[in-house]
Amino acid sequence: MRRIAGFLFRSFLQGLVILGPIAVTAYAIYIVFRGLDGLIPWVSEWAPGVGFVTVVCFITLVGYTGTRFFFGRWIVEGFSYLLEHTPGIKHIYSSVKDVIDSFVGDKKKFNNPVWVRTSEHPEVWRIGFLTRPDLGDLGMQEKVAVYLPHSYAISGWVIIVDAASVKPVEGMNAAEAMKFAVSGGIAGLGHVHETMHQGH
Repeated sequence: MRRIAGFLFRSFLQGLVILGPIAVTAYAIYIVFRGLDGLIPWVSEWAPGVGFVTVVCFITLVGYTGTRFFFGRWIVEGFSYLLEHTPGIKHIYSSVKDVIDSFVGDKKKFNNPVWVRTSEHPEVWRIGFLTRPDLGDLGMQEKVAVYLPHSYAISGWVIIVDAASVKPVEGMNAAEAMKFAVSGGIAGLGHVHETMHQGH
């Protein structure tokens, strides 16, 4: 009986490993779908899914016209300027805009993955993204700012370290480095080579 119970328990755990990621991904897609679909309630109540498609098409249209046509860019930039100079709103809008621009678009900032030595004894290296290569304007010569993402989270924190304690990541692009960081070092390895002890 114990062997049968153990076999069934192991099979159950293996089932969780197989179905867990699928279920979480499906649920996340469902939440996003319902959220976008609910942005146009009178349409989604009449025909579920139409609101989602409408929102996605609208976002795509704004992205296309706002970058390809002068009139579209003029409207987007004008509306952005208005929000950035409206008291009470400008702080929220500017903060959200800076965060989104840091991850996507032509102005994305997290595109320079680096290794950061955060401790010498014992030697500890962490993966991050160089966001400010020069802090001389803040009176901190030979210092740089590095963003360190948290594992299994969308948060992170910024540290100021000596420029000598930072070296570029070899063998990973920015997307792979971000995946490597937020997955706790499990994913995003790509063609990573052993670089931790190079340069010593």
